[in-house]
Amino acid sequence: MSTSALITRFHGRPAAGVPRWARWAAYATPLVVLPSGLWRVLSVDLRLPLMHAPTDGHPPPPWFGAEWWYVIALSVVAEGLAFLAIGLVSEWGEVWPRWIPGLGGRPVPVLAAALPAGLGAAFNTLLWPYSMAMISTGHRITGESDPGPYLDGWQSAVFYAAYWPLAAWGPLLGLLTVHYFRRRRGRP
Repeated sequence: MSTSALITRFHGRPAAGVPRWARWAAYATPLVVLPSGLWRVLSVDLRLPLMHAPTDGHPPPPWFGAEWWYVIALSVVAEGLAFLAIGLVSEWGEVWPRWIPGLGGRPVPVLAAALPAGLGAAFNTLLWPYSMAMISTGHRITGESDPGPYLDGWQSAVFYAAYWPLAAWGPLLGLLTVHYFRRRRGRP
Protein backbone atom coordinates (compact mmCIF):
# COMPACT_ATOMS: atom_id res chain seq x y z
CA MET A 1 0.00 0.00 0.00
CA SER A 2 1.43 3.39 -1.00
CA THR A 3 1.94 6.23 1.48
CA SER A 4 -0.81 8.33 -0.08
CA ALA A 5 -3.23 5.38 0.06
CA LEU A 6 -2.39 4.85 3.72
CA ILE A 7 -2.89 8.54 4.52
CA THR A 8 -6.20 8.57 2.65
CA ARG A 9 -7.39 5.50 4.52
CA PHE A 10 -6.74 7.00 7.97
CA HIS A 11 -7.37 10.69 7.30
CA GLY A 12 -9.90 10.72 4.47
CA ARG A 13 -9.44 12.20 1.04
CA PRO A 14 -8.05 15.72 0.83
CA ALA A 15 -10.64 18.32 -0.13
CA ALA A 16 -10.45 19.84 -3.60
CA GLY A 17 -8.09 22.79 -3.88
CA VAL A 18 -5.99 22.00 -0.80
CA PRO A 19 -2.30 22.64 -1.50
CA ARG A 20 0.38 20.21 -0.41
CA TRP A 21 1.76 22.57 2.28
CA ALA A 22 -1.64 22.65 3.99
CA ARG A 23 -1.93 18.86 3.97
CA TRP A 24 1.54 18.50 5.48
CA ALA A 25 0.76 21.15 8.12
CA ALA A 26 -2.44 19.29 8.99
CA TYR A 27 -0.65 15.95 9.25
CA ALA A 28 2.10 17.56 11.37
CA THR A 29 -0.35 18.99 13.90
CA PRO A 30 -1.17 15.72 15.71
CA LEU A 31 2.50 14.76 15.49
CA VAL A 32 3.62 17.83 17.48
CA VAL A 33 1.19 16.86 20.26
CA LEU A 34 2.11 13.16 20.37
CA PRO A 35 5.50 13.37 22.17
CA SER A 36 4.06 15.17 25.22
CA GLY A 37 1.29 12.59 25.57
CA LEU A 38 3.79 9.77 25.33
CA TRP A 39 6.03 11.46 27.91
CA ARG A 40 3.10 11.81 30.34
CA VAL A 41 1.98 8.21 29.96
CA LEU A 42 5.51 6.81 30.18
CA SER A 43 6.55 8.91 33.18
CA VAL A 44 3.34 8.93 35.22
CA ASP A 45 1.53 5.72 34.30
CA LEU A 46 4.39 3.41 33.46
CA ARG A 47 6.71 5.05 36.04
CA LEU A 48 9.70 5.19 33.71
CA PRO A 49 12.41 7.34 35.29
CA LEU A 50 11.79 10.38 33.09
CA MET A 51 11.58 12.65 36.17
CA HIS A 52 12.42 12.50 39.86
CA ALA A 53 9.81 12.41 42.59
CA PRO A 54 9.27 15.86 44.12
CA THR A 55 11.56 16.43 47.10
CA ASP A 56 9.32 18.89 48.93
CA GLY A 57 7.53 16.06 50.76
CA HIS A 58 4.08 17.13 49.60
CA PRO A 59 1.83 14.31 48.38
CA PRO A 60 -0.04 14.76 45.12
CA PRO A 61 -3.40 16.53 45.40
CA PRO A 62 -6.29 14.25 46.48
CA TRP A 63 -8.07 14.64 43.13
CA PHE A 64 -5.00 13.16 41.45
CA GLY A 65 -5.29 9.84 43.31
CA ALA A 66 -6.22 7.92 40.17
CA GLU A 67 -3.69 9.62 37.92
CA TRP A 68 -3.34 6.66 35.59
CA TRP A 69 -6.71 7.26 33.88
CA TYR A 70 -6.42 11.05 34.10
CA VAL A 71 -3.08 11.10 32.28
CA ILE A 72 -4.29 8.72 29.59
CA ALA A 73 -7.53 10.69 29.13
CA LEU A 74 -5.63 13.99 28.94
CA SER A 75 -3.27 12.56 26.33
CA VAL A 76 -6.07 11.02 24.24
CA VAL A 77 -8.19 14.19 24.34
CA ALA A 78 -5.23 16.40 23.36
CA GLU A 79 -4.35 14.07 20.50
CA GLY A 80 -7.99 13.91 19.36
CA LEU A 81 -8.26 17.70 19.33
CA ALA A 82 -5.02 17.96 17.37
CA PHE A 83 -6.29 15.34 14.90
CA LEU A 84 -9.26 17.59 14.09
CA ALA A 85 -6.82 19.85 12.22
CA ILE A 86 -6.84 17.22 9.49
CA GLY A 87 -10.52 17.97 8.97
CA LEU A 88 -9.54 21.44 7.79
CA VAL A 89 -7.95 19.90 4.68
CA SER A 90 -10.13 16.79 4.25
CA GLU A 91 -13.51 16.12 2.70
CA TRP A 92 -14.91 15.22 6.12
CA GLY A 93 -14.22 18.82 7.18
CA GLU A 94 -16.52 20.09 4.43
CA VAL A 95 -19.31 17.52 4.41
CA TRP A 96 -20.56 15.76 7.55
CA PRO A 97 -19.78 12.03 7.42
CA ARG A 98 -22.82 9.91 6.52
CA TRP A 99 -22.78 8.06 9.84
CA ILE A 100 -23.70 11.22 11.81
CA PRO A 101 -27.49 11.14 12.35
CA GLY A 102 -29.36 14.15 11.00
CA LEU A 103 -26.25 15.81 9.59
CA GLY A 104 -24.67 13.10 7.44
CA GLY A 105 -24.07 14.24 3.87
CA ARG A 106 -24.83 17.92 4.57
CA PRO A 107 -22.18 20.62 4.15
CA VAL A 108 -20.33 21.66 7.28
CA PRO A 109 -20.98 25.38 7.87
CA VAL A 110 -17.71 27.26 7.45
CA LEU A 111 -17.91 28.93 10.86
CA ALA A 112 -18.80 25.63 12.56
CA ALA A 113 -15.26 24.50 11.79
CA ALA A 114 -13.37 27.79 11.54
CA LEU A 115 -14.57 29.36 14.78
CA PRO A 116 -13.55 26.53 17.17
CA ALA A 117 -10.35 26.00 15.18
CA GLY A 118 -9.53 29.71 15.42
CA LEU A 119 -10.20 29.75 19.16
CA GLY A 120 -8.04 26.64 19.58
CA ALA A 121 -5.27 28.22 17.52
CA ALA A 122 -5.35 31.40 19.61
CA PHE A 123 -5.41 29.46 22.88
CA ASN A 124 -2.54 27.16 21.93
CA THR A 125 -0.48 29.99 20.45
CA LEU A 126 -0.77 31.91 23.70
CA LEU A 127 -0.39 28.93 26.05
CA TRP A 128 2.44 26.71 24.83
CA PRO A 129 5.23 29.08 23.78
CA TYR A 130 4.74 31.14 26.95
CA SER A 131 4.45 28.09 29.22
CA MET A 132 7.50 26.39 27.78
CA ALA A 133 9.55 29.59 27.95
CA MET A 134 8.62 30.00 31.62
CA ILE A 135 9.34 26.34 32.46
CA SER A 136 12.63 26.48 30.55
CA THR A 137 13.75 29.47 32.64
CA GLY A 138 12.77 27.85 35.97
CA HIS A 139 9.47 29.64 36.56
CA ARG A 140 5.82 28.82 36.88
CA ILE A 141 3.46 30.39 34.36
CA THR A 142 2.55 32.90 37.09
CA GLY A 143 6.17 34.11 37.12
CA GLU A 144 7.06 32.60 40.50
CA SER A 145 10.35 30.76 40.77
CA ASP A 146 9.84 27.00 40.57
CA PRO A 147 12.32 24.13 40.24
CA GLY A 148 10.05 22.64 37.59
CA PRO A 149 9.25 19.04 36.81
CA TYR A 150 12.24 17.65 38.77
CA LEU A 151 14.53 16.81 35.88
CA ASP A 152 18.29 16.28 35.54
CA GLY A 153 20.55 15.95 32.51
CA TRP A 154 19.06 13.57 29.98
CA GLN A 155 15.66 13.80 31.65
CA SER A 156 15.56 17.52 30.87
CA ALA A 157 16.47 16.86 27.24
CA VAL A 158 13.71 14.26 26.92
CA PHE A 159 11.15 16.50 28.63
CA TYR A 160 11.92 19.53 26.47
CA ALA A 161 12.05 17.40 23.31
CA ALA A 162 8.58 16.10 24.21
CA TYR A 163 6.99 19.42 25.21
CA TRP A 164 8.59 22.16 23.06
CA PRO A 165 6.90 20.86 19.87
CA LEU A 166 3.59 21.94 21.45
CA ALA A 167 4.66 25.53 20.71
CA ALA A 168 3.98 24.77 17.02
CA TRP A 169 0.41 23.53 17.62
CA GLY A 170 -1.23 26.97 17.70
CA PRO A 171 0.60 28.48 14.72
CA LEU A 172 -0.01 25.36 12.58
CA LEU A 173 -3.69 25.36 13.49
CA GLY A 174 -3.90 29.11 12.84
CA LEU A 175 -2.46 28.73 9.33
CA LEU A 176 -4.82 25.88 8.58
CA THR A 177 -7.82 27.78 9.93
CA VAL A 178 -7.13 30.87 7.80
CA HIS A 179 -6.57 28.66 4.76
CA TYR A 180 -9.79 26.71 5.42
CA PHE A 181 -11.86 29.86 5.91
CA ARG A 182 -10.51 31.55 2.78
CA ARG A 183 -10.79 28.40 0.65
CA ARG A 184 -14.34 27.66 1.75
CA ARG A 185 -15.40 31.28 1.24
CA GLY A 186 -13.98 31.18 -2.30
CA ARG A 187 -11.15 33.65 -1.69
CA PRO A 188 -7.63 32.95 -2.96
